[in-house]
Amino acid sequence: MKFFKERFEYLFTSTKGLVLVAISMISLVTAIWGTLSGPMVEWGVRDITVKLLGMKLTPIQREGRIIMLYHTIAMAVVAIEAYFITSIIPMKKRQKIGINSTITIGYLIAMIFGLWFAYFGHNFVFHGLFLVGQALVFYAGVQLSVALWPWKKEYIVKDKSYAHTKKGYDLERIAFWTMTIATLGSASFGAVVGSMWGNGHQTFLAENLIRLADKTHLQLAIIGHLHIMLTLIAVALTLIVGRWFDFKGIFHKIAMPLMISGTIVITTGVWLVVPFELIAHIIIYVGSVLVMLSALMLVIFAWDKLIREGIKESGKKGFFAKISALLKDPIRFGPFWQMVFMNFTVSGVGIFMAVKLDEFFRVWPFREERITLTGHWHVLSGLIATIILMYYADIIGLKGKLRKWFGWILIIGSDIAFASATIFSLKRLSIKAYNDEPITAKTMVLIDFGLGIILVALAMLLLWRLFDLFKKKGVWRKELESPELAVEKTVPAIEED
Repeated sequence: MKFFKERFEYLFTSTKGLVLVAISMISLVTAIWGTLSGPMVEWGVRDITVKLLGMKLTPIQREGRIIMLYHTIAMAVVAIEAYFITSIIPMKKRQKIGINSTITIGYLIAMIFGLWFAYFGHNFVFHGLFLVGQALVFYAGVQLSVALWPWKKEYIVKDKSYAHTKKGYDLERIAFWTMTIATLGSASFGAVVGSMWGNGHQTFLAENLIRLADKTHLQLAIIGHLHIMLTLIAVALTLIVGRWFDFKGIFHKIAMPLMISGTIVITTGVWLVVPFELIAHIIIYVGSVLVMLSALMLVIFAWDKLIREGIKESGKKGFFAKISALLKDPIRFGPFWQMVFMNFTVSGVGIFMAVKLDEFFRVWPFREERITLTGHWHVLSGLIATIILMYYADIIGLKGKLRKWFGWILIIGSDIAFASATIFSLKRLSIKAYNDEPITAKTMVLIDFGLGIILVALAMLLLWRLFDLFKKKGVWRKELESPELAVEKTVPAIEED
């Protein structure tokens, strides 16, 4: 009994344990449901999975199943970010416990019963439980917004090297709070449409409506909901990574106002998509630029810090010494490289599509434009996932050659896969349809290879953590007994009321 009690305490009360559970659940779902599409269909793997698990895949219900799958994974990702935030931002212990427990129960209920409803027969009791899980996740967000309330005297900035207002209020905390409020509002934005299913609204995938001239208000709301939720997940992760690197100084003082204003502007623009579609997109672009500039400030600060620390440690000077220092630790270098790489595979592609929409993309066959849009969202999601995994690898203390191998596999594997996906989606810019087989075949192989080595590396990491749980004095026990995260050592304890 003690064996299970200790491990339950680790997995469901410590930040590292909670993150491990969420990553494991996402990985399990990805591994199983990943066999239902792509080359797995051609190889006959999907048929084996469907028969073995007893799935019911009615073709007409495909869109609904995909939407349910995306939501269950997204809520687990949101839970991971919530765990990180409660560990690195000062708040009362009871608030942290309340947030973590609520969102854990919520995303697990939503994931289990949502997928059960969608893929194993439509038992509407399970759909109701899925909604209960979503409601709990939302309530955890409300709790988080209360805990992050930045206008309290105990949260006044003491170290003036961090961004703050004239009265000393922490601008970084305000950025976290703004992101949380925007997320709650944007979740409600989608929930309103969800409440209209069967009453004027039908299930659809956003990429299927791109050439529909007249979209209903409910369709526009869903498209806006999709974009803003993924954007806010990226904003939250940027703030988390900045906290991880102890972001401060002049770049911090520039970045935080940009991040706060950018989050407000881009969220407002998305909410205005329904009544003012054309004007709203201009507002969204402005907000996106502000957020991207804030991320740029973080990248400059982080790379400069890595170079200075590496030079100090090695004692060497010169250009190549700086490059060596920057690349020494892929786990710390990787998140910021991914932010830069994102501009070539996500942001740059999105801006180019907007500028050349009528000239190029609307002339293409519908399928080609749909591929580009779908790849755009998936690449951003994938890059976010790699940054989360790098942060997790750091907080669990992955060291030595394993740290380097894991970090470089994440960086190289994802960059090969996502660069190939970008080339594949934009291939029609340079080649004709009747001559695209060579580039299609090569990019598909590279995409599968890049994602494949990432999944293998992640599987090895999770298997190690699984076997470690069976050890009496494993790493899990040290993590349970030690401080949650290294950054917590710099976070002041908050007295309970």
